[in-house]
Amino acid sequence: MAPTALSATTATTVHTAVPVKPTKLKHPLDPLTPDEINAVSLAIRHYTTANTPVKAVRFITCTLIPPPKKAVLAALGIPLMPGGKPEAPTPIVRKAESDFLDVVNGGTYNAILSLQDGTWKVDTCELVAEGSEPQISPEELAFCEHVVRRDPTVQALAKEVGVLPEQIYADGWAIGYDDRFPKSTRLQQAFVFARLSEHENLYAHPLDFVVVIDSIAEKVVQIDFPPTYKRAKDGSAKLGVSTTEACPLSEDSFTASNRERIPPPLKPFEFLPDLLQQSDPTHKPRDDIKPLHVLQPEGVSFKMDGNVLEWQKWKMHIGFSHREGVAISTVTYNDDGEIRPILYRLSLAEMVVPYGAPEFPHPRKFAFDSGEYGMGTMANELSLGCDCLGQIHYLPGAYVTHSGTPFVIKNAICIHEEDAGVLWKHTDYRPGGRHQTVRSRRLVVSMVCTLANYEYIWNYYFYQDGNIELEIRLTGILQVYVAGQDEPNLYGTTIAPNINAHNHQHLFSVRVDPMLDGLYNSVVESDIVPLSAPTGSKGNFAGNGFVVKDKVLKSQVQDGARDFDWARERRWRITNDARTHYASGKPSSYAIMMKGGVLPLMAHTDSWVARRASFAHKTLWVVKDKEGADGSRMWPSGKYVPQTREEPEDSVGRWVKEGDGSIENEDIVLYLTVGTTHIPRPEDWPVMPVEHVNLLFKPNNFFSKNPSMDVPGTNDPLSKPAFSNGTTVNGTNGANGTNGHACCS
Repeated sequence: MAPTALSATTATTVHTAVPVKPTKLKHPLDPLTPDEINAVSLAIRHYTTANTPVKAVRFITCTLIPPPKKAVLAALGIPLMPGGKPEAPTPIVRKAESDFLDVVNGGTYNAILSLQDGTWKVDTCELVAEGSEPQISPEELAFCEHVVRRDPTVQALAKEVGVLPEQIYADGWAIGYDDRFPKSTRLQQAFVFARLSEHENLYAHPLDFVVVIDSIAEKVVQIDFPPTYKRAKDGSAKLGVSTTEACPLSEDSFTASNRERIPPPLKPFEFLPDLLQQSDPTHKPRDDIKPLHVLQPEGVSFKMDGNVLEWQKWKMHIGFSHREGVAISTVTYNDDGEIRPILYRLSLAEMVVPYGAPEFPHPRKFAFDSGEYGMGTMANELSLGCDCLGQIHYLPGAYVTHSGTPFVIKNAICIHEEDAGVLWKHTDYRPGGRHQTVRSRRLVVSMVCTLANYEYIWNYYFYQDGNIELEIRLTGILQVYVAGQDEPNLYGTTIAPNINAHNHQHLFSVRVDPMLDGLYNSVVESDIVPLSAPTGSKGNFAGNGFVVKDKVLKSQVQDGARDFDWARERRWRITNDARTHYASGKPSSYAIMMKGGVLPLMAHTDSWVARRASFAHKTLWVVKDKEGADGSRMWPSGKYVPQTREEPEDSVGRWVKEGDGSIENEDIVLYLTVGTTHIPRPEDWPVMPVEHVNLLFKPNNFFSKNPSMDVPGTNDPLSKPAFSNGTTVNGTNGANGTNGHACCS
């Protein structure tokens, strides 16, 4: 069935009040419930009808405004300083905010509401600045395809290369950057493909043009044709036009591209098993894989109380937001009876995926997948035994739809335990010596998000030795464009005949709001350098000496933006000077281990993407937090990301440049930039095996000793030799130790 138009909800057509169920909060940071989303949108409709010229609204966001940190910590009994007492609890007013569109007159409104005596009431409702667009909703992305498919010009262009109207499919993206259009027009660009049969991999059949639509008017406003490259007589590749600049709207883009039409490749490249078999009769699934089960006969070792999770010595709150997806908050560790705070909040704050082909319109491809679409709204409904193995607990997520009703993802967040290899081990190698092996178990909090062609898997790991890890896994299907026959490919890889996958980067901005042994923390930068004394000198005769040089980051303006230094093995620690280790005398800290994910932004510093994604310029940003009516400093590329053209005022680059004061022993927020540069391979096609980006937080002078010394050694009675009599088919020993004897005491 074809989708219906995105008819706006009129403020005056909301007839029935939604009953507001009492909200029994287990934690001050619990996300808005579906009933609360209903009630908030209803309050906004009533308010706009009575107080504004708005006649019809399209809801885009509806989310909790977190209470002030000190109020939350007081409610949870967490002190602000080491050894101190928690502050006395104060009343917490539950607040929410919503962005919505005026679809008749144009413009975006932001409303802030509070829950007063069981009723949501609008505190403020303001028209945001022109050019400030809230994220693109899932409904807008889906309807973009319908707008493209029904357009007569698109149909005619598709027919010219053998594609029928019903075979036209399109991925809606934010426009990126295109100053040919007014700031006030809400735009999407659409990458067009042919789907030749139901469920087949449409990305195998890219078309040779890119469509721009007006999301409010629901119409096509431009069709752009990228130029092509030709092989010159000297063997070099030459672009078929004189410039990579955009064609003016007044000119015909196809004529300006100076090329012929390129038909889509028709060869199927499937990933669904039944379609694989149909398209390739020689395809045969592997049949030598034996079952592997994850069993916990006595149940799981974690406990849940609503969104509050306890696992061994860890305790935390697991939240969901339309923008961040998973948000981990109020993380504490029970250190031999002392509850020690570590992180106030950990989440993905932003990401950008810039592509490297310079010819227009390809430079528009730099998606801010969090700020422009939202990780929460793109979250998958996870499947037991497939996305998550073992004994699983799921948490739901909810976000607002255009009508103001909630959309609920029942299994949005997956929580489980898994074996993580050896935690620690030692063998006394002397005759008669003993040994001990302790296996590591980790807690996993995960979410999977689909952004058109790409998938992102977010795994938050908590370990028994106090480590915290964020692992980002990237998979899905490459964003592809049709290539002409034998066309040179300077800025990507021809992964299959006539299919070009452009080089690109994935840069993630991870927001870390620490509360390490209290709310007031610092960041220490450590460089590891050789001794300056030369080999043969009295101070460094063998020439092997090296030392650690520490620098406390003090000034937000001077020290708030930091580069990684490979030559100096640079690293950073979050510290609390008010607590020191009993032996080393060094401050309590957590080290940030991110070397494997560090990368430079390849685009020029004054490029379109660099101006909008200032966070990508530096590896680490440190700013003093400021809590306002809409919460803390959150978004490194601004609150409203779609269609920005310069660095927003409320972005991390501006916070550092225009800030003042100290970031030493303050309530600070860190933004860490990690990612990967993806030069596509044929092995990434038709679906890419997962690529990993890891970020680790490691205790350093935080515990008195290894905190996992109390983890029992494992002697798993279900483990056994892989082959009978302890031998393989070749007669060799198939087990560790002596004939498979247990290795743990």
